[in-house]
Amino acid sequence: MRPQVSIRKTATYEQTVVRRSIERHLEALGVWEELRPGMKVLLKPNLLMSRRPEEATTTHPALVAALIELLRERDITDITLADSPGGPYSRALLGAIYRTTGMDAAAARGATLNEDTAAGERNCPEGRVCHRFDLIAPVLEADYIISLPKLKTHGMTLLSGAVKNLFGCIPGLLKAEMHNRYPELEPFAGMLLDLCQTVRPNLTIVDAVVGMEGDGPSGGTPRQIGLTLAARNPYALDLVLAALIGLRPRQVPTVRQSIERGLAPDSLEGLDLIGEPEAFRPMADFQKPASRAVDFSSHVPAPLAALARRLLGRLVAPRPRVQPDRCVGCGRCAEACPMHTITIEHRRAVIHSRGCIQCFCCHELCPARAIVIKKGWIR
Repeated sequence: MRPQVSIRKTATYEQTVVRRSIERHLEALGVWEELRPGMKVLLKPNLLMSRRPEEATTTHPALVAALIELLRERDITDITLADSPGGPYSRALLGAIYRTTGMDAAAARGATLNEDTAAGERNCPEGRVCHRFDLIAPVLEADYIISLPKLKTHGMTLLSGAVKNLFGCIPGLLKAEMHNRYPELEPFAGMLLDLCQTVRPNLTIVDAVVGMEGDGPSGGTPRQIGLTLAARNPYALDLVLAALIGLRPRQVPTVRQSIERGLAPDSLEGLDLIGEPEAFRPMADFQKPASRAVDFSSHVPAPLAALARRLLGRLVAPRPRVQPDRCVGCGRCAEACPMHTITIEHRRAVIHSRGCIQCFCCHELCPARAIVIKKGWIR
């Protein structure tokens, strides 16, 4: 059976508009046939950092509120909202993020905000890169997981969507450890696929009403898209999301590897787009991150492309750079850096390029947007 991806026009975050779209997604995908009263349901939004909903960095609370209402109307009352944002996994940080992102108001519709910072292990027999993960407790305890990513670009993986959203299931600073263990992009992308196969979300609903283009996932620009998308198959969903923002499957490492593993078809022709498929219109002008690497693969044979990347890497590779006039010296970048190449000197962050793996965690988590991505000299 071909994977189904449901697409709905969702022009605004007005509550009745969002609720209607979410309800039709659930009906089209047959979700109510699976959900039963008494189930422990986990809602996993993207809560990267403390940003207001209008900044388009986090999942909008309107989607979460609508979903909670719909679940409770079906007598599904054991609903937990949880994520592990960047930085320490602490009750204080979670509380601040819930308030700023509007998740506390959304949860007031009938869900519990997770404050449990416990974690546990789960094995991944299908894993090709990583065979065991530490996961936050609500993931381990859930009977049914609904992932709610925000459609954004990403400095490292190009796309922040269905698969990448699950990186927040790894607790706190252990995410930096994963960057340290898998500093190269391809193994890191493989690890993300292994993680997705471990968490196994039952459903993914994407907030693409307003996405983020440019230097996402936190330093980009909000972009009106006017859609919500949903699927049971997160890999197929990312194939659609990549096409929507003008990326070919091979450009996004998680999408390309999911095709190679047989988790998704190799093109949109292998999917069933349902709902309002006419609303799917690829956005060729969607701005990509400055970190996007030069793509040799379409011009030269694979061995030569690999050699070119090695020889020209330093001249081509983008690097994070600190804007001193914006830096407040909070130390979040140094805390998040998996390679410990950032220090705070004279109340300003200093990035030591030797050892930098271009994971862009510093850029991703800087609350002052003081770290930018500079293109390599050749580019």
